[in-house]
Amino acid sequence: MKEWTRDERYRVLQSPDEIKDLYDRIQKSVYRQAYHVQPITGLSSDPNGFALHEGKWHLCYQWCPWGAVHGLKYWYHVTSPDLLHWQNEGIGLAPDRDYDNKGAHSGSAISVGDKLYFFYTGNHRDENWVRTPWTCAAFLDENGKLQKLDAPLFGPRDDHSEHQRDPKIVWNAEKQKYYIFIGAQTLDLRGCVLIYESEQPLTGWRFAGELKVPGYEKFGGMWECPYIVRIGGKDVLIVSPQYTKLPGRGESTNHNVYFLGHMDYDTLTFTPDGPYQYLDYGFDFYAAQGAANVADPEKAILIAWIGLPDNHYPTEEEDWEGSMSLPRELRVKDGRLVQTPIAGVEALRDQALPADGTLPKAGELEIRVPDGDFDLALYCKEDGTGGLRLHYDAQARVCTVDRRGMDKRFNPQVFEVLDVPMDAPLTSLRIFIDRSSTEIFFNGGEKTFTTHSYPTEGERFCRVSEGAELKLWSYKTSVTDEFVV
Repeated sequence: MKEWTRDERYRVLQSPDEIKDLYDRIQKSVYRQAYHVQPITGLSSDPNGFALHEGKWHLCYQWCPWGAVHGLKYWYHVTSPDLLHWQNEGIGLAPDRDYDNKGAHSGSAISVGDKLYFFYTGNHRDENWVRTPWTCAAFLDENGKLQKLDAPLFGPRDDHSEHQRDPKIVWNAEKQKYYIFIGAQTLDLRGCVLIYESEQPLTGWRFAGELKVPGYEKFGGMWECPYIVRIGGKDVLIVSPQYTKLPGRGESTNHNVYFLGHMDYDTLTFTPDGPYQYLDYGFDFYAAQGAANVADPEKAILIAWIGLPDNHYPTEEEDWEGSMSLPRELRVKDGRLVQTPIAGVEALRDQALPADGTLPKAGELEIRVPDGDFDLALYCKEDGTGGLRLHYDAQARVCTVDRRGMDKRFNPQVFEVLDVPMDAPLTSLRIFIDRSSTEIFFNGGEKTFTTHSYPTEGERFCRVSEGAELKLWSYKTSVTDEFVV
């Protein structure tokens, strides 16, 4: 695997011609996705700037154009009319100012009237590589391009570490204020969230205080990508705690969790109703971002990076890596989040396939699970061996997902086997497979499990326990892979 120098990783893209050959080579990969957003070259990571504006969905992702490496980050911009069909729009934000000279890092967006505003972290480093994170803004112009403000909105606080990033903007109608939530770290290396407030989206920002979450004052060493939303009368707080190991998550030190509870903007306190819950139980799910301007008060729409910081994946050998998850609808039911695939995803079904256990390269499975223990082998060989295995222990109400049987194994030092504790007996599975990803929805979205998967030509079969009912569809390609820079 290539060893990248700092100069290589932080090289500025001067012309699309510099990556055209790389793009052409990557197009030949058998693992390019059919209906998931993915990088045109290099690496994609956190979803950014996710919002509905004047009938069109806007989404950006963190992008390093040179290869599957974390280096100089751009925002790459894609749009969709329906959250299913995505079109490449080219670079959204480039690190071309002094205040973001080493990267346009993660952030959010919000639609206000006929304006769409974007908020991001400008990653500045000096000649000694000392970081200064600036909170910056941009807007969508009449030509559909993102234009930066001349100066940042505000700088970092000295009473916290250099880790202050990922601004999430929200509007609170009761207070008639905008709030920006920023993932941060205290000087004694505890994860936290900083809150700023203003009556206007682009001016007047002032520090309000640090978010208080009783019982979680010492939870991880950095809270990345904070997101807060009200669903069905409940406040939901989602964060990605880093630098800590959590129960049932192997050796990983990067996680995505949520709290249900109540947000008090007077005291800047989020009071959880109970303990944190895992947003997704899979191997590869991180930095989840909720869309702004979803009008339905009973749901939110979420997308995440299929991948984890510090992990490595087989397509790195092809100089690209990463994908966005299928967008999900979030609702609150019985004190838990329920996640379902985006409405209308059935429109991607190309044709119903025989339930003979032969998998398409991109498609959907629906499985009715019989009573008792249950087994599924996904991407197994024709004789039923190997593959991604799922075993349900009915007595323990636990699903165990094991990917050690795949020909292409990766990140074994972090985890290859994970459990999904079920709140009710397992009755159904809905599984979305693409050329390098798998997303499993248990019991109508009671729990979810997301993982990268890289089946070889011989791993194109599935087997289910006797008594299970399997329905299978192939999917159309819905993501344009055009070379737009």
